[in-house]
Amino acid sequence: MKNLKVINKDELKDWADEIFKKNSFNMVNVSSKKETFRRALASGKIYVGKEVFDLISNKKMPKGDPITLAEISAVLGVKKTSELIPLCHPLPIDHTETKIIMHDKDNSLEVFCVVSAVAKTGVEMEAIMGVNTALITIYDLSKIVNPHLKIDNIKLLIKEGGKSGLWTNPDGLPYFLNDFFKNKNSNI
Repeated sequence: MKNLKVINKDELKDWADEIFKKNSFNMVNVSSKKETFRRALASGKIYVGKEVFDLISNKKMPKGDPITLAEISAVLGVKKTSELIPLCHPLPIDHTETKIIMHDKDNSLEVFCVVSAVAKTGVEMEAIMGVNTALITIYDLSKIVNPHLKIDNIKLLIKEGGKSGLWTNPDGLPYFLNDFFKNKNSNI
């Protein structure tokens, strides 16, 4: 107990001020913002090689179907985003959907995840987290056949809502998504 130090009120105040001024981490205060419709779409790719690609195509993967499990994993990733990213607000997710497209030209699987909510802040991180958890699930189920896998090009494609309105990735959208956000009820 000899290391125990008794401090007075002024020292306690100085200590608290020092901690909050020195540490720049804080959750953005959204308490005065209005809830608006928010939606975001993200994508990413995993390159699995010809052997894994053929096994997935023929539903012969040793651990089961990576596509179905990845779509389920994406939902979990979306729902748990605020638990994994320290300053991310927990949001009431209204909808999420994930689609995975197989590209035989480069033996890749491309993941698209859309998330929507009526909230005070955007759902971009939830969409990106959905893509990541789907890709990592595919990785986990594929590494038994081929550990030489590559996850690439994870990005936000488009978002809407809040005061900034509609934002589209400057790299553009895949052609089949050009009109995606024109209808609030659009599905991938």
